[in-house]
Amino acid sequence: MTPLIDLRSDTVTHPTPAMREAMYRAEVGDDVYGEDPTVNRLEALAAERLGKEAALYVTSGTQSNLLAIMSHCQRGDEYIVGQMAHTYRYEAGGAAVLGSIQPQPLDFEPDGTLNLQKVEAAIKPDDYHFARTRLLCLENTHNGLALPLDYQAAASDLAHRRGLSIHLDGARIFNAAVKQGVDVREIARHYDSVSVCLSKGLAAPVGSVLCGTADFIARARRWRKMVGGGMRQAGIIAAAGIVALTEMVERLAEDHANAHRLAMGLAAIDGFEVSWSEAQTNMVFFTLHPSLVGKFAPFMRERGIITADGPGPIRAVTHYGIEAADIERVVQAAAEFSRTHLRPA
Repeated sequence: MTPLIDLRSDTVTHPTPAMREAMYRAEVGDDVYGEDPTVNRLEALAAERLGKEAALYVTSGTQSNLLAIMSHCQRGDEYIVGQMAHTYRYEAGGAAVLGSIQPQPLDFEPDGTLNLQKVEAAIKPDDYHFARTRLLCLENTHNGLALPLDYQAAASDLAHRRGLSIHLDGARIFNAAVKQGVDVREIARHYDSVSVCLSKGLAAPVGSVLCGTADFIARARRWRKMVGGGMRQAGIIAAAGIVALTEMVERLAEDHANAHRLAMGLAAIDGFEVSWSEAQTNMVFFTLHPSLVGKFAPFMRERGIITADGPGPIRAVTHYGIEAADIERVVQAAAEFSRTHLRPA
C-alpha cells in the first residue's frame, strides 16, 4: 500500500526509530518531585541549546505559551500580540480565561513582524483607567517566515526600554535558525522567554519546552501544576525530545528544500497561485482558481495525499517523513487535477 502524504501540518510527524529506542530504554522517576532523570536531562539540554538558565518540559506549545504569559503577567495585565498569532487566535483564549490577562492584538506586517511604532503606541499609559501592558509576544517562524535578526533586536530593545518583558512563541524557532544559518541562541537571546515545540519538525511524539531565567521557570512550574500539566514518569516521552534536539535540527533544511520544490512545482500549474514570500522554510501557501475550490482535497485524498482546501490561501507543510519523491508525486497529482477540473475562463 502506498503511504499517505500528509501536508496539513508538521504536527503529523511520527517519532524516528532512534526516538522509539530511546523511549523504550528511558530512565524514569517522578517529575513532579523533580526526580525523573530523563526529563531533567531534556530540560538542561534545552536551556543550554537556547542559552537560557533553565527550562520546563510541558505537554504542548499551547500550555507553554499559557505558562509564559501567566508567569510574566498578573491578573488585569495586558500583553501585545499579533492578530493572527497562535498565542492569541488558536489557544482557546487561555490567557484571558485562566489568567485574566487581556490581549491587545495588532495586525501583522507582510513579513511576519509587528510594526514597532504601532507596538509602542499600543502600550498603555501609567493610568489606573487602563490595563497595565506587561508583555510583548512575537512568533518565529510566522506562517513560515523567519523574522529578521535586526528586527528582533529592535523589538527586544523597545520592550525593555518600556518596561515590558518579551516572549517568543518559537514553536518553529529551529526552522528560523536553520534558514538564517545561525545558532539558535542568536535568536533566543533577544527574548526573556522562549517556547519551543518538539513535536513538529523535530518529530518527537509530544511536548514542548519553555526556556527562561531560573526564577521565571520556577513561576512557570507552579502554574504548570495548577493547570494540570504536572506529569509523573514523563521520561518515556522526554527521551524522544532529547533525540529531537540532538539529531533532528539540521535535517530541517531538507524540509525547506522540499517546500521550495513544492512551490516551484505548483507555481507552474494552471489554476494555482503560489505566495513566494511565504515559501521560506517548510510552508507553502497557495490559492486555487475559483472553479477548483472544494474539489482539490477530495481529488488528492483519492491519490493518497492529504491537503487542506478552501477559497483562501491553502497551507502545505513539509516535514520529516516526506521525501523529494513524495513532492514529485504531489505535483503530478496537482497537475492532473488542473487538467481535469480547470474550466476555461
